[in-house]
Amino acid sequence: MPAARWMPLTFAVVLAGTTTAQAQYLKREPAMGALKPGQRVLVDDGRCPKGQISEVIGGDHVEVGGKAQIKRIRKCIPRQ
Repeated sequence: MPAARWMPLTFAVVLAGTTTAQAQYLKREPAMGALKPGQRVLVDDGRCPKGQISEVIGGDHVEVGGKAQIKRIRKCIPRQ
């Protein structure tokens, strides 16, 4: 009987993991200040070669109003 109590919870955790694992592609890069430092987004704006997508990692650089010397990183990675 105790195992039956955990089944709905286990199912909910597995379901949540599968829905969040799906990649979400943006059509354009978010504006400066819209990403938290270290936050990663995938941008499908045509800048990368075929079969790749642009990964943008948020920063917080003082030149754009931030408080740290962390610049935004952009790189092309293989599509998944």
